[in-house]
Amino acid sequence: MAPCTEKEDELITCEGSIEKLIAPQANKRKHQIVYMNLFTFGYWYIAGLYGLYLFFTSTKWSTIILNIFLIIASGLGITVGAHRLWAHKCFKAKLPLQIILMILNTLAFQNTAITWVRDHRMHHKFTDTDADPHNATRGFFFSHVGWLLVKKHPELMKRSKHIDMSDIYGNPVLTFQKKYAFPLVATFTFILPTVVPIYFWDESLNNAWHATVFRYAYNLNITFLVNSAAHMWGYRPYDKNIQPTQNIFTTLCTFGEGFHNYHHTFPWDYRAAELGNNYLNLSTKVIDFFAWIGWAYDLKTVPADIVNSRAKRTGDGTDLWGGNHKHTLDEKENRELDDYVHKSAF
Repeated sequence: MAPCTEKEDELITCEGSIEKLIAPQANKRKHQIVYMNLFTFGYWYIAGLYGLYLFFTSTKWSTIILNIFLIIASGLGITVGAHRLWAHKCFKAKLPLQIILMILNTLAFQNTAITWVRDHRMHHKFTDTDADPHNATRGFFFSHVGWLLVKKHPELMKRSKHIDMSDIYGNPVLTFQKKYAFPLVATFTFILPTVVPIYFWDESLNNAWHATVFRYAYNLNITFLVNSAAHMWGYRPYDKNIQPTQNIFTTLCTFGEGFHNYHHTFPWDYRAAELGNNYLNLSTKVIDFFAWIGWAYDLKTVPADIVNSRAKRTGDGTDLWGGNHKHTLDEKENRELDDYVHKSAF
C-alpha cells in the first residue's frame, strides 16, 4: 500500500445486488491519470536515486547507518502494525506497543493506517479483480505503482463500503493518527530524519534530505513488491488456484512478507509465513519479543497438521525454494481442513 491523495469520501457505494468477481479478472477501462500523484511519485523516484548516488559519493556513514535503521523501523510499522495487527487482527497489542507501531507506521508514510487497512482488506476480499486496489491481473507496473497514479476503479468504489472497519474506527490510536496526519507525517517521516544528521554530526542539508527521500522511496518499493512480484512469480505450495506466490526475493526484502501464497491461504496467522522459515521473518521475531514481555498477546497461528494438509490438498507440490514434495489427502482430512478454514478465515 502507499500514499494516495484521493479523498476517502470518494469511495462511494452503489445500492442493490453486487455481482461476484472471480479472479483473475480485469475488464477493459480507460485510466484517468491523477497528475498530482504522478508528479509526487516522479519526484520521490528521481530524488531517491540521487540520494542513493550521494550515499556512494559524499554522505557520511552515520547518516547511512541512521537511514538503514529507519528503513527497518518503518518497515516494521507496516508489517507488524498496519498489516498483521490492524488489518488482519493476527494478535492483540497493549497501548504502549500500539503507540510505538503507530509512530513507526507514520515514519513509513503509506497513508494513514486506517486507509492502509481499508485498502488491504479490499485486497484480500477481492484479490486480483477490479475491486482489488492494486489488481495484479493488470500487470506488474499497475500492481507495483501504477494503481496510485490513476483514479480508483468503479468496482473498488462500489464495494468498499462492504468492508467492516468498525474495529479500526473505534481505535483511538489510529483515529489520533488520522486526525493529526499532516503534522505527524511532516515530523516523523521527513523533518526529524533530515534534521538529526545535520544537528548531531554536521551532515549537509543536501545529503540529509536526499538520504531521507531515498529511505522513503525504498520503503515504498519493497512494500510494492508484495503487491506486484509476489502475485506473479514464485511457487504456490498451499493453493495453486490463486495468484499470490511464495516469492524469495520479496521475502528477503520485506522482513518476511513474501510468503504470500501462505498468507492468502491463512491470512489470520501472525507469522504470515510457512512452517520452518521464520528465521527469515524479522516481523515475526519482533512480535515474539513483545509477546515475551507481555505487550503482544492472543497470537493466532495455524496448527502444523492443518498447514500440511492444505499443502497436500491444493498446493502445487513445491515449497518456497521450489523443492518438490508429493502428498495425498484422504476424505476425512479434507472434511477436517474445510471445517477449520471456514471457522478461522478472516
